[in-house]
Amino acid sequence: MTQDISLPDEVFDQFLTEQAPDGLTIKGCLDLSNNVDLTRLPNNLTVTRLTLNNCTHLRSLPSGLSCYELEMQGTAITTLPSDLRVEYRLDLSESTALQVLPDNLKVGSLVLHHCTALTTLPEGLDVYYLDISDCPQLTTWPTRGSLRFGRLNARDCTGLTELPTWMTRLAQLDISGCTHLKTLPDGLRVSSWLDLAHVPIQALPPSLSGVRLRWRDVLVNERIVFHPETLTVHDVLDESNAEIRRVMLERMGYEAFFEQAQAEIVDQDRDPGGDRRLLSMSIPGDETLVCLAVQCPSTERRYVIRVPPTMQTCHQAAAWIAGYDDPADYHPLVET
Repeated sequence: MTQDISLPDEVFDQFLTEQAPDGLTIKGCLDLSNNVDLTRLPNNLTVTRLTLNNCTHLRSLPSGLSCYELEMQGTAITTLPSDLRVEYRLDLSESTALQVLPDNLKVGSLVLHHCTALTTLPEGLDVYYLDISDCPQLTTWPTRGSLRFGRLNARDCTGLTELPTWMTRLAQLDISGCTHLKTLPDGLRVSSWLDLAHVPIQALPPSLSGVRLRWRDVLVNERIVFHPETLTVHDVLDESNAEIRRVMLERMGYEAFFEQAQAEIVDQDRDPGGDRRLLSMSIPGDETLVCLAVQCPSTERRYVIRVPPTMQTCHQAAAWIAGYDDPADYHPLVET
């Protein structure tokens, strides 16, 4: 817990004992983070910056609260008051009990990362930057809203199936990991970049023609994103950028890569699922690619799983995959 030097000690103590008077104005920063005994704040509080991170017993905010910046990560807040005013930035990250936001919420930057109970956004939402990453229960959008030429971070929002039609212009759009999002609205324009990692979108609307594409923050081309089946071993080995090469390997698939490359077999044995092989392939300018090829005993499907290049035996690699530091401790009855 930190105290802003501009705040008198007696006023700071009033907040800790919940005796601060209503209508208080603080021109500075008030940091009450990690105060687990804090359960209420005074009404009509005005403060430049208010930080309430990990105040886990604070269940609600007071009426008339006004801030330039409000940060309250990891709280037990379930809803916000309708008259809350935050001018610049509102950060509610990791507030896993949050269910409802007030209609017509207007703020420059709204951060809702890992608000896992949130199912929808408020009507009339007006923001420049919106972070809803890792909100798996978020499935619907308001019928009206505004995201003003800023950035939408919707990474790993697995419940989203569409973007709203009112969202027409963005600078940056991250929808990586949105595994149920199959199309983007025609008319959407993105001026900077679009991250499409692990999204089942097969093509972009004409309005997104020429947009720069990313795959988990790595700048890539349309062939890598939309036509990975055309990639070859030579394409991977000829790529000088290590990050792009790793994305190409992921898109091509380790099994297809090793099959085409005729990789070295470092070790082989047999487990209850069948034959296992430890495969190795030197990559110019990068660490050696080593994978364990195994078969699932229940489905009989073959899998090729990347392991650290220090692996020397199939058993050592399987133990690493299972989370064992010492392979001698790994003695499964049936490999899975």
